[in-house]
Amino acid sequence: MIRKEFLQIRRDPSSIAIAFLLPVVLLLLFGYGVSLDAKHVPIALVVEQPGAETASFIDKFQHTEYFQPVLLRSMAVAEQALRARQVNGIVRLRADFAKALKNADDAPIQVIVNGVDANTARLVQGYVQGVWALWLTQQAAARGMALTIPVTLEQRVWFNAELRSRDFLVPGLIAVIMTLIGALLTAMIMAREWERGTMEALLVTPVAMREILLGKLIPYFILGMGGMALSVVMARWLFDVPLRGSWWLLVIAAAL
Repeated sequence: MIRKEFLQIRRDPSSIAIAFLLPVVLLLLFGYGVSLDAKHVPIALVVEQPGAETASFIDKFQHTEYFQPVLLRSMAVAEQALRARQVNGIVRLRADFAKALKNADDAPIQVIVNGVDANTARLVQGYVQGVWALWLTQQAAARGMALTIPVTLEQRVWFNAELRSRDFLVPGLIAVIMTLIGALLTAMIMAREWERGTMEALLVTPVAMREILLGKLIPYFILGMGGMALSVVMARWLFDVPLRGSWWLLVIAAAL
């Protein structure tokens, strides 16, 4: 039965295409088409009173891969650029920013983000807060002061320290794709047998039902595992997703 099924697979290569070509197409489509990372985000910087402090703060935005800063003259111009989708956010330093900072008063900054894309808006807000906290810490250290924070909450991501969305998405995509392929292969072979009338012929033969089931399952199980191996290789070498842990555990989980 297993040999017969392999002969049918060789005569009808559609099963091979589903097992090996479909994972490649879907991984390329979703791996490159879906990304939750925000890099080189255009952001407007409005400085109402230029000075040494504002220049050092702006410099933090110019040396990061997350932002593409644009210096604008006024809030009116920045808001117009935000409405035109030319920038995704605005950071405003008021005219009394440097004076308030020197007097040890509150020197708040105004951050406006475009909420049309909620994910990008959330990331931009978080990145700006990170730049602001880093700059405040450096300013306090330069003045010989300690920036005290009552409670510090520190998060650590063990297996994806850079928080690359591709490292989160691609492993999940592999599981979804292999589930889809398993369902397609099973439906295809059963529909093909009933359409050709060969299933009735198999049922009247002296072959036991378990032999028929194993003969149908084992060849396509091997094809599915081959597609799984190809998907893992693509994830590792094409999308640079690291593989950490036991290979045998991965194989057993994929087989289940």
